[in-house]
Amino acid sequence: MNISLENIDKVSAVLTIKMEKADYAERVEKALKDYRRKASLPGFRPGQVPMALLKKRFGKEITAEEVNKLLGEKLYAYIKDNKLNILGEPLPSEGRQQNIDFDTMEEFSFAFDIALAPEFKAELGAEDTVDYYDIQVDDKMVDNQVKMFAQRGGSYETVDSYEPKDMVKGLLAELDENGNTKEGGIQVENAVLLPEYMKDDEQKAIFNGCKVNDVVVFNPNKAYGGHDVEIAALLKIKKEDAPAMTSDFSYQVQEITRFKDAELNQELFDNVFGKDEVKSEEEFRNKIKGIMAEQFADDSNFKFFLDVRTYLMNKVGKLEFPDAFLKRFLRVSSASRGEKFVEEDYDKNIEGLTWQLIQDQLVKAYDIKVEREDLVKTAKNLIRIQFAQYGMINLPEELLNNYADDMLKKEKDVESLFNRSVENKLAAALKDVVTLNRKEISVEDFNKMFA
Repeated sequence: MNISLENIDKVSAVLTIKMEKADYAERVEKALKDYRRKASLPGFRPGQVPMALLKKRFGKEITAEEVNKLLGEKLYAYIKDNKLNILGEPLPSEGRQQNIDFDTMEEFSFAFDIALAPEFKAELGAEDTVDYYDIQVDDKMVDNQVKMFAQRGGSYETVDSYEPKDMVKGLLAELDENGNTKEGGIQVENAVLLPEYMKDDEQKAIFNGCKVNDVVVFNPNKAYGGHDVEIAALLKIKKEDAPAMTSDFSYQVQEITRFKDAELNQELFDNVFGKDEVKSEEEFRNKIKGIMAEQFADDSNFKFFLDVRTYLMNKVGKLEFPDAFLKRFLRVSSASRGEKFVEEDYDKNIEGLTWQLIQDQLVKAYDIKVEREDLVKTAKNLIRIQFAQYGMINLPEELLNNYADDMLKKEKDVESLFNRSVENKLAAALKDVVTLNRKEISVEDFNKMFA
């Protein structure tokens, strides 16, 4: 067997594999013997079919199968042994591949077009300066977070008189045109209202200062701006009947409840961070500020990674690619998407490929390796961020482990976690190499950079 590589240019080559009968004959003979042991043809017992008959009927198919298997093995072994950095997959050469006829030929020549990755050097040092944004955690942000925790730990208390945002419960009764309780009219016991959220200000004001056992008169249709869903829910009627319901209603206030934020005391501190983790309001605020700073640091690192990517791609410059081959490869691998998709997305694909080649070189240069514990760490961090959006900070380690284990059972999640872990480690490595142009920035201005 003869294998040769001819470079057409810096990024294109033709790999030719020539086979003689001696290269594959033993494999074909073995395959025929294996087939004979299980073959069953009319007139012959299993395993007793004459070899000559098998060769006549199945020799061509088995020869083709074994030649193709051997071809694949030798093709990729050559690429691996010679450390060829190829793009995509080898494709049968459009200009040099001969027609193959297994009926008449015993020697074969296979030619493959190959795309070679362009040669370049991605290097960074102290002379390279990249922006790094330190997101500031100000007192207002901490105040809002403290308020959120106080609200989450709050509770309702019964009060005597109504103030905006209070919730009232009482007896709702439909009135006739004379202002009397309508005979056979709608009545709803324990009807709950939040007057502050009524759409009509005049109707909303009717409840101002009312007390338990007071009776007020209001109009649900006006109060809710004719919104049939809200009217139907309050009056316990069908949605389609709501538009016709324009009567006034009396409302006897039976109970008024007011939501009260939790006090900033040890009970709240323990509920948020665990028993005795913080013991004063100052420690509580500092703990919150520290957690927010950690979360923002992840955002800062992500932005740094995007910026260093742009910096490196500009520094490396435009690379030479075998465009004709790559478009052909994309047409084959994305056949269902059509020619138009390949042409329209080609520049974006080249941009992504350029960065992938740069990143691969950096990963090798800085010996970036990702182990299972890295995937678990990345998964836990993503879970913390997700729960933190709902004010849940002090998550038990067991819960984090369970969620992380679930993510690691899904192939798509594992791939995403792996890529994120590589990026995190690479960003950390590059931060120690380049000169950081540190800039303090508010979270609002930071977010605008992604708008």
